[in-house]
Amino acid sequence: MKGANRFVVVANRLPVDRSSTGDGWEASPGGLVAALAPVLRSHTGCWVGWPGEIDLDVEPFEFEGIDLRPVALNQEDYENFYEGFSNSSLWPLYHDLIVAPRYEQEWWDSYREVNQRFAQAAAEAAEQGGVVWVQDYQLQLVPGLLREMRPDLTIGFFLHIPFPSPDIFRQLPWRDEIAQGLEGCDLIGFQRAEDEQSFRALVGDAGPRTGTFPISIDPAAIHRGSAADVEKLRASVGNPATVMLGVDRLDYTKGILQRLLAVESLLEKGELDDVAVIQLATPSRERLDHYQETRRDVEEAVGRINGRFGDVGRPVVHYINRPVPKERLGVFYAAADVMLVTPFKDGMNLVAKEYVAAHPDGDGALVLSEFAGAAVELDRANLCNPFDLTSVEDAILAAVKGDAEAMRAMHRHVAEHDVDRWASSFLEAL
Repeated sequence: MKGANRFVVVANRLPVDRSSTGDGWEASPGGLVAALAPVLRSHTGCWVGWPGEIDLDVEPFEFEGIDLRPVALNQEDYENFYEGFSNSSLWPLYHDLIVAPRYEQEWWDSYREVNQRFAQAAAEAAEQGGVVWVQDYQLQLVPGLLREMRPDLTIGFFLHIPFPSPDIFRQLPWRDEIAQGLEGCDLIGFQRAEDEQSFRALVGDAGPRTGTFPISIDPAAIHRGSAADVEKLRASVGNPATVMLGVDRLDYTKGILQRLLAVESLLEKGELDDVAVIQLATPSRERLDHYQETRRDVEEAVGRINGRFGDVGRPVVHYINRPVPKERLGVFYAAADVMLVTPFKDGMNLVAKEYVAAHPDGDGALVLSEFAGAAVELDRANLCNPFDLTSVEDAILAAVKGDAEAMRAMHRHVAEHDVDRWASSFLEAL
């Protein structure tokens, strides 16, 4: 298998998790996996990534038509490279300092070493003159390292999260090393034009080629379930006049608390009635302080709202703090009258596109933060500023009234601009 691949994807995670029985693998949830798996199956290639368990050293294997090349991480790697530099330095920095980043030399050393390991695995996997597509903020040094090892390769990089303004990026003590890593690319892709512009302002005309390629979904993979499934779900929350839905990782960037506070305020003022809010909040990075604080704040708000406005057997907010199977998620989308997507900052937010894809007939309504990348394309949603509670309230009230033509227009856009179009446009440019 060594060096036999014309096309190699390099990402922090493999597209699989260990199965619940522990004796095999199953497809992972998540936007990146959903976006790239269909693309890889249609190419002759492989995926390089971490298998998701600490100290798990696995030989290369095949899963559902994809050649997988695992890269092992030990406990120190996980704490310093992943929890540390990737998610306590870069993540808050790239999301406009919603919380303060921490910069630790030990974290940076680990980030550099792990990126070296991923680059080496990619170099060994790619055939002469092959194409390597590196994914996201955890692996920004890989292109430069890979360029040194394999100058014959064509190297692309796609950033799935926002890229900050030059003034914010320059706070990073290792800004030059990150920029040099990205300069190993033949092409860098960004979600939004403003992200590309921020990068270009940083590196000037001498940097690598760049482009804006908003990521999307596979609309055919959204399974709405039957009418009976939808009716059963709505009945389980009391058959209210309006079902609202939030689907997020439990992350401080997602604005979950802000939407709950807006709902609470509308209930308090009597402007919202007979409503059920379903909040699916998948646990995320639970050992990090800011994530623990976010969970406490959200769960406190859920309890307070239900205590003030709920009834026995009829809570207002139905809060689920565990993963929901992907095949079940489409039923939630179909059952929801209003989708609440209110991040403070988001590279794209595929949940917004998935919800629109689940409503081909123009029913339903989308409340969408103007700071989500999806707002550029889904500009007929009920846009809001999550930093302004009144703005969120107004968007919710407008969404309850609905706009079938706006939903149909957004559905047409998502259907036409799917994940295949995203990948094809990037790879053609590369």
